[in-house]
Amino acid sequence: MIKFNEVKIGDYVMGEYEGQKWDGEVIALNGDEKQVCVQTEVQEFWFEPEHLYPIPITDESLGNLNFSKELMSDGSVKYKKGSFRIMIPKEGDFSSLEMWYREDKRHHPDVHYIHQLQNHYLQMTKIHLTTEVMV
Repeated sequence: MIKFNEVKIGDYVMGEYEGQKWDGEVIALNGDEKQVCVQTEVQEFWFEPEHLYPIPITDESLGNLNFSKELMSDGSVKYKKGSFRIMIPKEGDFSSLEMWYREDKRHHPDVHYIHQLQNHYLQMTKIHLTTEVMV
């Protein structure tokens, strides 16, 4: 479950209805009813926060966001998108990461899910993190 106050328009989340889960993008928020509208590949659905789930940060999920991956000589892994960087201590270990954008460096932020990464990315770059390719 994701708390309503953690979700922002543009975040990628997973919604569940009758046991089926869909990945999608948050396209609207209803603060009065605490509902979140998610655009899936099928259609738009409104979800209560208890039916929203985070998408874990993985090599695949970062690839879906068009990060490029660089294996470092010390075994750590750097992910790059434009001038934004994420570093993990070893391949597949996303339990502790560092991120930086220009002079803004964040060591070991509490980031384990894509929507949390998107929110940090937005704070740091003033641009929302999407699947768009950046050079």
